[in-house]
Amino acid sequence: MKIFYAIQATGNGHISRAMELLPYLQKYGTVDIFLSGANSTLPLNAPIKYRSKGLSLFYTCDGRLDYWKIVRRVAPLRVMKEVRDLPVEKYDLVINDFECITSLACARKKVPSVNFGHQASFVSDKTPRPDKPSKAGEWILQNYARATNYIGLHFESYDNFIFSPVIKEEILKAEVSNKGHITVYLPSYCDKELIALLKPFKDHRFEVFSRQAVKPYTIDHMTFYPVDAKDFNRSLISCFGIVCGAGFETPAEALYLKKKMIAIPIQGQYEQQCNAAALKKIGITTLDKLDDDFTDTFNNWVNDPLTPTVQYRYSTEAIINILMYRCTNLKSQLDIPYPDLIFN
Repeated sequence: MKIFYAIQATGNGHISRAMELLPYLQKYGTVDIFLSGANSTLPLNAPIKYRSKGLSLFYTCDGRLDYWKIVRRVAPLRVMKEVRDLPVEKYDLVINDFECITSLACARKKVPSVNFGHQASFVSDKTPRPDKPSKAGEWILQNYARATNYIGLHFESYDNFIFSPVIKEEILKAEVSNKGHITVYLPSYCDKELIALLKPFKDHRFEVFSRQAVKPYTIDHMTFYPVDAKDFNRSLISCFGIVCGAGFETPAEALYLKKKMIAIPIQGQYEQQCNAAALKKIGITTLDKLDDDFTDTFNNWVNDPLTPTVQYRYSTEAIINILMYRCTNLKSQLDIPYPDLIFN
């Protein structure tokens, strides 16, 4: 089987998930990777067959999307050429992790595809949304990477095509500890803003993963690190708790590790607002933005003895088996009888 795997590189979560999925996908055939996007900080440690600047997201220093920079990087003529030239028709299975060019190419050439990943879960109206849904945000989630099949991932299985997050092997096998520090990962904020935010909390140690840091440095009780998978995993596994954006992979791993969490969605990024709504239902502390309420929220959070958790039902291997069962003609070839293959 020839598999085309389109990976969105507008953030580190998609790349992190792809590295876990690849060994399981390769059991079913040859996997060619299309990497689309220009602003991730983690490398993809695998051969890349096709590459595009894609349609990337950029951020200001105060927790917002930088719309002007996003618009300036859009190149319609380049996108049209890439849609025309992308050879999706040569593959037996096209897997699309929320990537627009692949979706358009499949639609143009009438090639079936699978929208696989967190964003696919928003096809269901059972997936949590904020109290005031965004019409523009909903349109993007429904249309940015349209496909003929959907396999969604989320904190909980809100619908029959939505399964557990893909958790990294290092996290699954981790010996969890509490060394007392608080991990901070807020990539939509700059170091200056984070220093001002965390400086008053002198009784706590912070390990901050920064999009600006090129090497580790320490200011008072705050140590800043470049975004590196190994360092971040170490920090998360051994932290007291984490303050992070309302993305998907990091909160999912924090929940798995039973770590305390404050989640703050990027302003203007509707998917993260939806994730914050889901986390709030689980019992996680959430904030709309960093403002004057942060001090009281942080102090209450630190002193709260409760740590909300969830139970994930599906392993990575099970999720890939489900994808192959539902979205290919391999049903008769799978060794494990459906539906037994869906359980860990």
